[in-house]
Amino acid sequence: MAKILIVEDDVQLAELVMRWLGREGHLVEHVKNGGDALQRLRFDPYDLIVLDWNLPEVEGIDILKTFRRNGGTTPVLMLTGKKAIEEKLEGLGQGADDYLTKPFDGRELTARIAVLLRRPTVLLPIDVLKVGDIELDAKAHKVTRGGSLVSLLPKEFALLEFFMRNAGQYFPAEKLLAHVWPSESDSTVEALTSCIKRLRQKIDYSGSESVIKNVRGAGYGLFVENQNS
Repeated sequence: MAKILIVEDDVQLAELVMRWLGREGHLVEHVKNGGDALQRLRFDPYDLIVLDWNLPEVEGIDILKTFRRNGGTTPVLMLTGKKAIEEKLEGLGQGADDYLTKPFDGRELTARIAVLLRRPTVLLPIDVLKVGDIELDAKAHKVTRGGSLVSLLPKEFALLEFFMRNAGQYFPAEKLLAHVWPSESDSTVEALTSCIKRLRQKIDYSGSESVIKNVRGAGYGLFVENQNS
């Protein structure tokens, strides 16, 4: 059984694909737009992604580019109504593992997915993140800044990891809470602001402006000079 994400704005088609894959014994999740897909792929692991090209908010090809750039190694099967060879080559060139043009037969889809799931993963996910002089080792649960060890509590570590994987972007409080505080009882704005305050105290240099910025209406984000990820 594989965990598969379907990113498709055609609800009827998505439901049909989910039925096909469900019969094969797979666990299938579905999102209808590119923005939701990016959020899922940042934190939820999948064995395979079925990705439509034309999507609301963010196009499939841009989701693919972002996912691969951030170290995502999950096999991706692109679905599209596009038939031009140039467009297919673009998708494959950006990291798609296979391509299926609509309309298609369910037997072909499940056969291609079976082939992709049998392929060994040759790339390694990014476990060590670097943004400026901040380095985070996700496996070792270790953070340093300027070579000095920074001791963080679990929530502080999770929040910093989120910021580092998405450096240079602002996120509203509700999105940060959804990803770092899965328990509703702990999920409060007060808990977030308290965590950010502690995190700033631990990673910021004394007398310098904080690397965790806050813009009213946009949210919080990590901004470090000479960012590297």
